Amino acid sequence: MGLKTVLIAIGVLVLATMLYVRLSPIDAAAANLDPETVDKPGYPGHVLVRPDGDIAPKTYPIEPELLAARLEAIILATPRTDRVAGDLNTGVATYVTRSALWGFPDIANVKVVAVEGGSTVLVFSRLRFGIADMGVNRARVEGWLSQL
Repeated sequence: MGLKTVLIAIGVLVLATMLYVRLSPIDAAAANLDPETVDKPGYPGHVLVRPDGDIAPKTYPIEPELLAARLEAIILATPRTDRVAGDLNTGVATYVTRSALWGFPDIANVKVVAVEGGSTVLVFSRLRFGIADMGVNRARVEGWLSQL
């Protein structure tokens, strides 16, 4: 096999992988997990915001409906992010953010709950493909929370 054939084969493989990742559907119903009760995964490509998670949730001294509206605006202002399931005002909302070049999907489940003194945000964000994300999910979630 010549070098040209090998390079063409590698190019086709890269293009096929890129198309698969970018176009692979998200099963919204299966992805819509409750961050309050989901089991913490055993791989590093995730972040969990809840009392026993990776980030402790903060209490915001406002009504859940107001916090949900503010958070929804922040999340949807994130480039390449769409809500694919649920509603923050009625339970868990699920968002997908895709990386710019390859379109790798990261899935974030978000829930706003009433607590003593106001409301709080619970989040389970993870990658769809692979096992490590170089901290991308954590940085995105911390960015959302820092804007509240």
